Amino acid sequence: MEDVFIVLIGVPTIIFMTIVAPIWLILHYRSKRSVEQGLTEEQYQTMRMLAEQAEKMSERIHTLEAILDAEAPKWRDKV
Repeated sequence: MEDVFIVLIGVPTIIFMTIVAPIWLILHYRSKRSVEQGLTEEQYQTMRMLAEQAEKMSERIHTLEAILDAEAPKWRDKV
């Protein structure tokens, strides 16, 4: 009975500690380091471009809503 318990608990623990845990730690600290470094210049440029596009789209949406409000005042009730 005791031998079965050791095999059922010990073997998975040894496998976890020798294979899974080191890989897990390496990947964890690699991702943590990349987060701490911040954005690269390319990522920053992409983020800025996306923010500008979002602002333009927001302005267009407001313009379209104003046009719809003027031409069809009850359009919001249909949505």
